[in-house]
Amino acid sequence: MTQPTNQHTGPAAPRAAIPLSALPGDPDKEQRGSGALVPVLAFAGIVVAVMQTLLVPVIKDLPTLLNTSPSNATWVLTSTLLSGAVATPIMGRLGDLYGKRRMLVTSLAVMVVGCLIAGFTSELLLVIVGRALQGFAMGAIPLGIGLMRDKLPPEKLGSAMALMSSSVGVGGGLALPAAALVAQHTDWHVLFFGSAGLGVLSIALTLLVVPESSLRAEGRFDIAGALGLSAGLVLLLLPITKGSDWGWGSLPTLGLFGTAIVALIGWGVVQLRMKAPLVDLRTTARREVLLTNLASIMVGVAFYAISLVLPQLLQLPTSTGYGLGQSMVVAGLCVAPLGLTMMFTAPVYARLSAKYGPKTTLMLGMLIIAIGYGAGLGLMSAAWQTVIISFIVGAGIGLAYSSLPALIVGAVDPSETGAANGLNTLMRSIGTSVSSAVIGMVLANTAQHAGSVTVPTMHGFRVSFLIATAAVVVGLLLAVALPARKKTAGRQQIRVSGEASSELGDESATGRAVLPAVVANDGFHGRVVDVAGAPVTRATITLIDSRGRKAGSTLSDDEGYFALTAPADGHYVLSARAAGHAPHATSASFLTEDQPVEVDLRLPVVSAVPAFSVPESRTVARR
Repeated sequence: MTQPTNQHTGPAAPRAAIPLSALPGDPDKEQRGSGALVPVLAFAGIVVAVMQTLLVPVIKDLPTLLNTSPSNATWVLTSTLLSGAVATPIMGRLGDLYGKRRMLVTSLAVMVVGCLIAGFTSELLLVIVGRALQGFAMGAIPLGIGLMRDKLPPEKLGSAMALMSSSVGVGGGLALPAAALVAQHTDWHVLFFGSAGLGVLSIALTLLVVPESSLRAEGRFDIAGALGLSAGLVLLLLPITKGSDWGWGSLPTLGLFGTAIVALIGWGVVQLRMKAPLVDLRTTARREVLLTNLASIMVGVAFYAISLVLPQLLQLPTSTGYGLGQSMVVAGLCVAPLGLTMMFTAPVYARLSAKYGPKTTLMLGMLIIAIGYGAGLGLMSAAWQTVIISFIVGAGIGLAYSSLPALIVGAVDPSETGAANGLNTLMRSIGTSVSSAVIGMVLANTAQHAGSVTVPTMHGFRVSFLIATAAVVVGLLLAVALPARKKTAGRQQIRVSGEASSELGDESATGRAVLPAVVANDGFHGRVVDVAGAPVTRATITLIDSRGRKAGSTLSDDEGYFALTAPADGHYVLSARAAGHAPHATSASFLTEDQPVEVDLRLPVVSAVPAFSVPESRTVARR
């Protein structure tokens, strides 16, 4: 459905709330009744996230199953995470150019092909190839978020994005007991065939329920950027995995590290110079975005470390002196609270974030993760102790993962949210990839021989937990360094004109109206403009509270200015819609002791809504 391009140019109408469903120029209003959209997209996210931990229950047996060394077997896991990191920006950009649903189905189809390749072989190289194709489906996460952003009304978008974002952890956590049950009672290749079945089901549901987005970005796909990112990450992770075998001071190890640094720096320079880059690195220049992305890497490291350590510890025989001698199924059930707790922390996050803000919830999440790993250093002697560790760490990761999208959305202009969230997802994927490579290297190099097999040692487990704890502490410090809410003294004045001026206040000495105190001191104000900076008149601005309820509505005046009163302190979403423009929304916070909050909204025209666009300047500010 194409939006009309004509703007309303008649006389100014009185300020009044207009139902969102009645607004002209809403290309997707017919889709709002589709209650199955969010569950289907979340299911797709869970399915692709299963690939991350699918083989964790059999990780200790992989060297024997594939007739290879422990360090080589690590690549069966790392290849999936690495390809997921690369696929995240690639599929996101392709979705913006050629259709998000189309690329979502493509991602799932590639995953199914990878499952079938790995399911019919026990050759190391072919299994790695299949696993890499499985990981490529991780691009479904930003595609799902993009479809939600295009299809859902603003009041439902926040909770839906949090669900899609947390599906990575939920799917990875819940896969452990299910995969353990299958691996214990059948051949391990059945894991791949079961995953292929889930992928086919997800494709069918997507085609039946999810509509294609009509929004398209302009430009071309950056092939050089995709190849550069892939090469840089492979060159970085290969020496991490093989450095102990080659020697950390050897020429191959140092050479690959040096080449990786040069490749990634060169890739970044090229990306910054491109008009339509694969990854918009310009958004990282802001302090809040940079710190949030660095914290995301630390959360990724923490999430995957526990998934690698606890299942192996639980399954090792008691004859080792530290193994807990549990079956695959019991081991999976002991680690299951990792995913279950992440699922149930979503409503807790909503309440905490509404009251204290996403920065506080991120800090709290990091602190809880650190407590869990710290306790884990001394709680490794019984199966019930691992359940406690999984519960604590899962709760912390759930809070942290849910906070990241809110921090990103609140830090960038509405037209930058696609690029910013895509980059944040990439950072999380890099964190899990680095975690897999580093923890795998530690466990392989501290292993000992037990008969004809090599098994990890308790020393290796504790070193792995220490690495995860250190990463979380760094993440906590990064969260603390995030900018706090800004306050300024003095009354803010806003220019308004036309009929709205007579409604809002008296004329000042400059001929512009000053908003009355109730609006100036108790809410939001700003301006609605198009991508060229021209004012958008008669745009409807709607205020949504943290529970998804409408808290107010108004129209922009003849120069695009608006003002809305916040009924109470807390976190809100401001949505703007206008004929001939694509709708956009942004989050903002208001405290009763704050001065008014300035929130400028930029509405792209219907024909160009690039998720990876680069606006000339950031327009959201607290004053």
